[in-house]
Amino acid sequence: MNDESFQGIMDNSPFIAWIHNISLNQQKYMKTKMSGLDFSHDLRYIIFIYDNPECSQEDLVNMFCQSKGNIAKILKKFEDQGYIKREINPENRRKYMLTTTEKGDSLVPKIRQISKEWEKEVGITEKDVELKKRIMEIAIKGMRLTQEG
Repeated sequence: MNDESFQGIMDNSPFIAWIHNISLNQQKYMKTKMSGLDFSHDLRYIIFIYDNPECSQEDLVNMFCQSKGNIAKILKKFEDQGYIKREINPENRRKYMLTTTEKGDSLVPKIRQISKEWEKEVGITEKDVELKKRIMEIAIKGMRLTQEG
């Protein structure tokens, strides 16, 4: 497909649709490169847990705007497969702290490498640091706005 075939879409699509499109296409790319592992977009949860050891299920709910039930189901799958472990938070016994296991830790470099390959293929470069920061700022403001409302 060439850019001309997208012209009508490009002219009439809201910005947020493009953000969603980027996310979904990155997930599709990851799925094709991680053949043999049935994770698709759930890989993002392993990365988040790896980068935020002892995070909670609620942290995942807030970050990824998913239901508690959906997150619980995904975490159960990862725990059963040995990628994460849940431990009761000693400060709040009703909550769990999430960490990746050795098996989960070994998966993270592969996920990051494939993600970097995707970024390179779509033209995301080191020059896009400010753009990434700005998108994160917008996301954080959006999370705050919905939590306040």
